[in-house]
Amino acid sequence: MCTINFKGKIIDLNSPIVMGILNITPDSFFKGYLDYTHEDILGLARNMMIQGATILDIGGQSTRPGSIRISAEEEIKRVIPVIETLHHHFPDVILSIDTYYSEVAGIAVQSGVSIVNDISAGELDNNMISTVGHLNVPYIAMHMQGTPETMQQNPNYHHVVNEVIDYFISKKQDCIQAGIKDIILDPGFGFGKTNEHNYTLLRELSALNILDCPILAGVSRKGMIYKTLGVSASEALNGTTVANTMALMNGAKMLRVHDVKEAVEAITIFKAYKNAAL
Repeated sequence: MCTINFKGKIIDLNSPIVMGILNITPDSFFKGYLDYTHEDILGLARNMMIQGATILDIGGQSTRPGSIRISAEEEIKRVIPVIETLHHHFPDVILSIDTYYSEVAGIAVQSGVSIVNDISAGELDNNMISTVGHLNVPYIAMHMQGTPETMQQNPNYHHVVNEVIDYFISKKQDCIQAGIKDIILDPGFGFGKTNEHNYTLLRELSALNILDCPILAGVSRKGMIYKTLGVSASEALNGTTVANTMALMNGAKMLRVHDVKEAVEAITIFKAYKNAAL
């Protein structure tokens, strides 16, 4: 059995789940989040829940290639009012905070968040892993070569899959020593990787099962999709669904997406395919 404990709510990941993205930033794929009212955010969250999202991931920091870092204080101003509003109106929904600041993670959990999603796996804040251990919530650790400001300048690996696995072997041990009980691993598609690296990871994603942790795939409308297709991010939904399906077939237990309905449908088709009688 593969289960995760979200503050006493047990989720069985033997059936893959969807994490819906709510980016409270001015340059999100879905533009305008920063200017939305709380009623707008509630409507977006409600739609994602109706469509089948198990987790809502709230982020206030852009981490796209070349993005400019904001302070923890500014991030707190962006995300905490949204978290408090969502937790008040939807107390049963699982909320995630997408941050690499331990200070933000601590306040977010106090405000209703049940999981910390860190693109840096503790590399950008040395206190993050120990903080999550004390918070006693699940932790998503992502692999990233470099920082958001520099990661796409010259990604280089001898063997990307082996290096990601080696990184996670060490990182998992750090998490266990800090007292983190539920660890989810994200190979970091698009974070310090070329298109070839991304598709090699996608093809060989099942190799990460050796780590004995649930795997999260976050490919939604990323450059590896729209650049390969020669389209814009707004036109990359079909490609995203194809890549999500490949991730599911190669062992992903969580899909982090902008488009919840289509991801849930991909999981439904995948489960029918997997469970069909021989």
